[in-house]
Amino acid sequence: MANEQATTVQEQSNESTQRKKRSPIFFVILALLVVVGGYFGIKAYVHGQHHEDTDDAQITANVSPVISKISGYIAEVKVNDNQFVHKGDTLVVLDTRDLKIALEQAEAALVTAKSNVASAEAGTEASRRNINTANAAVATADAQIEAAKVNVWRTSEDLKRYENLIKDHSITQQQYEQALAAKQTADRQLQVLQQQRNQAAAQTGAVSSQSKATSKQISVSDAMERQRAVDVDNAKLNLSYTVIVANADGIVSKVPVQVGQYIQAGAQLFSIVLNDEKWVVANFKETQLSRMVTGQKAEISVDAFPKHKFEGTVTSFSPATGSVSALLPADNASGNFVKVVQRLPVKIEFANKNDSLVKKLRAGMNVVVDVTLN
Repeated sequence: MANEQATTVQEQSNESTQRKKRSPIFFVILALLVVVGGYFGIKAYVHGQHHEDTDDAQITANVSPVISKISGYIAEVKVNDNQFVHKGDTLVVLDTRDLKIALEQAEAALVTAKSNVASAEAGTEASRRNINTANAAVATADAQIEAAKVNVWRTSEDLKRYENLIKDHSITQQQYEQALAAKQTADRQLQVLQQQRNQAAAQTGAVSSQSKATSKQISVSDAMERQRAVDVDNAKLNLSYTVIVANADGIVSKVPVQVGQYIQAGAQLFSIVLNDEKWVVANFKETQLSRMVTGQKAEISVDAFPKHKFEGTVTSFSPATGSVSALLPADNASGNFVKVVQRLPVKIEFANKNDSLVKKLRAGMNVVVDVTLN
């Protein structure tokens, strides 16, 4: 029993000796960890003094919305999701029956307007001829009045001579009465001709007024014809809008519309993502912008291609923060105020746009941007 206890004590003594021998290794490892941690810490600090980075950044591209300019029912959908289309390709076709009827109505109204113009021109020409006839009648009446005045003068002179002769009984009473009757007849004829002349002049004024009215009617008819012509052009334009085409080359996004669906004018049907240019919009904190300027180089890491580093250049800064451009911007003047660090969108363009991987990038992909400060 005593031997066993002695053996146990000896073993414990050996283990204690071994622990004392191992204890420096722990300190060595701890020292190495401190050195490595300090190295990376200093490296991160130095890097932070010359760089600004953010992971609040996405790939952005030009997106062309496909919008219908008129309301109507969809008759045919020519594209599918994620399909590449060229500029001018037909995307959607709307039902044309109502618009064709509207075009026929506009064309019929234009024909009626042209007929009204022709009728107004014919009426004006007839009024002009009536004016010429009335003027001729006035001229004839004037000539007849002048002849009647000569007849009145002659009969007056004859009556004066017959009055002297009747006093001397050189002529008979009958001859005197005949001269008197001729004088009275000439007077009456002159009065009648003067009245006829006044009537002819009045008729000329009426015909002239009618001619002016018909001339104005021509202007009205011409304006109506132009309006109907515009209606025809508008109907043709609306009919052309039934075929919705691509505005540029690109890839079609998701197509949610279906045949038979009714769409409103101005409604966005889907979008076409243009594949000719892509860039990065990085939202930096306002506290990171003090030393950032355009032209600085940037390193772009895309989550989809973690092993590849893209080179870029800072090209512009947004004139306003994202909160200002929001649909419902914050009103800091109302209620309690809590200061929130704002972010400003910064545009960064790829240095090598012909890179095969750049062409594989898609709008909305997440990236990490590291900008080298001057």
